Amino acid sequence: MANIPLFDFSSPERDSDAENANQFTQAALARHKQEGLELAVRARWAALAVVAVLLPILNPQFEMIYPMCLLALIALNGWVLRRVGRVGRSTSEFFFIIVDIALVTFVLLFPNPLVLEEWPTALIFEFNAFLYFFVILMLGGLSYSWRTVMAVGHWTVGMWVIGSCLIWWFGNVYPEMSEAVSAAFPDEPFLASLVDPNVMQWERRLQEVVVFLICTYILALSMRRFERLVLGNAGLERVRTNLSRYFSTTMVDELSTNDEPLKQIRTQDVAVMFVDIVGFTAWSANREPREVIDLLRQFHGMMEGEVFAHGGTLDKYLGDGLMATFGTPVTSDTDAMRALQCARAMGDAVKRWNTQRAANGDGAIEASFGVHYGPVVMGDIGANRLEFAVIGNTVNVASRLEALTRPLATTLVISDDFRTRVIAESSANNPDLVGFVQREGQAIRGLDQAQTVWMQAR
Repeated sequence: MANIPLFDFSSPERDSDAENANQFTQAALARHKQEGLELAVRARWAALAVVAVLLPILNPQFEMIYPMCLLALIALNGWVLRRVGRVGRSTSEFFFIIVDIALVTFVLLFPNPLVLEEWPTALIFEFNAFLYFFVILMLGGLSYSWRTVMAVGHWTVGMWVIGSCLIWWFGNVYPEMSEAVSAAFPDEPFLASLVDPNVMQWERRLQEVVVFLICTYILALSMRRFERLVLGNAGLERVRTNLSRYFSTTMVDELSTNDEPLKQIRTQDVAVMFVDIVGFTAWSANREPREVIDLLRQFHGMMEGEVFAHGGTLDKYLGDGLMATFGTPVTSDTDAMRALQCARAMGDAVKRWNTQRAANGDGAIEASFGVHYGPVVMGDIGANRLEFAVIGNTVNVASRLEALTRPLATTLVISDDFRTRVIAESSANNPDLVGFVQREGQAIRGLDQAQTVWMQAR
């Protein structure tokens, strides 16, 4: 079942946004909300620390030990909440939130037993203690859940009203104080009621509750909107993650920041690489389908990992091989050099893979690579289902170079144009060019004249 917001104590109905979101989106939302819970607990401890310092300053008496101990209990309850808190419904979490509000209400309303002086109980309201509930409400907002804010707001108002009624019914009242106030202001009954320590002043209590509920609903609406933003952000994360499985970081940034980044047809120079497994058809003829697919997944995983690690774009899978480009959709000054480094890294990855296969008693797999540099035509093709295409003679030549590895008995063949471009981007002493042997007069289908190529010596 899909996760729901933190401290969700409402009905089982959820927002249509959350119901329609897929598992990835919900997982991202759960991560954000768990971070919010951690932040709320830390903020609670910081707020309690400030209050613990403030109380002795306001009243440096021994009697402050009592509220300090209650603050410690509230801090401990926060630690428990962090342990039991999770994304989704939690009865224990709900219970400890109620305990939280009950503790704060008790601290703020009921007399300190260490105070020896006897005062009217209603005098507690003169200290504006209700303001501390706004801190609890803000901490509830850090959970990123509007339902949590509503729960905290309603439970706070309910407990505050109950506590106020208990003080009204059972609190200490000293009539002589009221008589003294009335005698001091015989012609001002309203002023006398304002300073009378026995008067509950229900108008102010009502004002506190109404203002608190208004703040609760405004904060809940903000959290509701923020929750939608989190869902939207989670959806964007999912899109970027899916894009990053097929495109380089440059391509993902281009697709994410522009509405139609690839629609314009253009020509530019890029490096094109083809990769293939040598003899795959013969190898797979007598293998079980699962074994064939498992091998392809491992091979493709290694190859695409190197493509992305070197800033390339995975253009397409071609059965047991793939095509990658460097310089799409935006060219750079290191496209050819990164393509060469990628090809060599792919070869090293295949060697390490074969070492593991040999340890498991499996045969070696040989991969071949061909790389060319030159102009290509790029743009979207298709009507309704679009595909970003890189086409042109450069692509064909790169494919022919990969096929040329068989007669040349090598694993990597690069064109002379590609090598020239690598030197232009770096230098003739580039260590990645070490080990290549020049082969002139190579006939490549699609080109009128024989070409000079460079093959990696075994």
